[in-house]
Amino acid sequence: MIKSMTGFADYNINSNDISVFVEIRSYNSKHLDIALRTSYLYRSFESKIKDLISKKIARGRIEINLRVINTSENIYDFDVNTGKAKSYHAALVKLKNLLDLPGEISLELLLGAGEMIKPSEVETDMEEEWIIIDKAVNGALLDVDIMRQREGDFIADDFKKRLQYLLDSIDTIENESVDLIRFYQERLQERIAVLTKGVVEIDPGRIAQEASFLADKSDISEETVRAKSHIEQFITIMDSDDPAGRKLNFLLQELNREFNTMGSKAYNSKISHIIVEVKSELEKLREQIQNIE
Repeated sequence: MIKSMTGFADYNINSNDISVFVEIRSYNSKHLDIALRTSYLYRSFESKIKDLISKKIARGRIEINLRVINTSENIYDFDVNTGKAKSYHAALVKLKNLLDLPGEISLELLLGAGEMIKPSEVETDMEEEWIIIDKAVNGALLDVDIMRQREGDFIADDFKKRLQYLLDSIDTIENESVDLIRFYQERLQERIAVLTKGVVEIDPGRIAQEASFLADKSDISEETVRAKSHIEQFITIMDSDDPAGRKLNFLLQELNREFNTMGSKAYNSKISHIIVEVKSELEKLREQIQNIE
């Protein structure tokens, strides 16, 4: 099954006082590259989240944003710096009496000194939060996988059309390659006639021998057989459940090599023209393969 490496999904879950929001974006990459963005409190889950992703995605740049909101009343607590508060209050009283100032010393005036009240860490049930985060991440991964599969289906349809064009081209090349001995016999006779102006007679057997030798050197049957085999493997890999990108890229390199050899062997203008068109299709396939997992 062909899957694209590009996709997007967002997912959220609300459970009791906990809300989890997950956003995943995936891009093309030669390897699996995961970037997690979340608050420092949930960085402890980074390895678990990356493990979830690596089980579902084999290749691509994965950017995941995780946001957790806990509205429980028990999650907040504050420490009061009583020593500083008493000392500061005593200093204000002393100053008030010294200057004979009217009015009361208010709480607002005390807090103006700063750092009287500080938030303190509260122990939370991280395992309970992980259960919800796990569901949210898996939900987002499922959605992004659906999107990647959908785009992969379009790419697979495009592949099949181009592969059929390659098969049709191989058939045409094979048809153009038949009866090479007769082709080279006629070509040799024409060239000899031009060079000798018909004065010298060449043994027909020798011409047949030379034509056979040239035909053997120009034989591309091995290349066409291998090219067809590569295309069959290409289709098989496309239909399998395993990630296909690297394997298809390798087969495409082999196909390109076979068609290059055909072009260098076959002294035929029509075959040369077909090879040029085929290489254009191979380049389009190569560009598309860069987009699949």
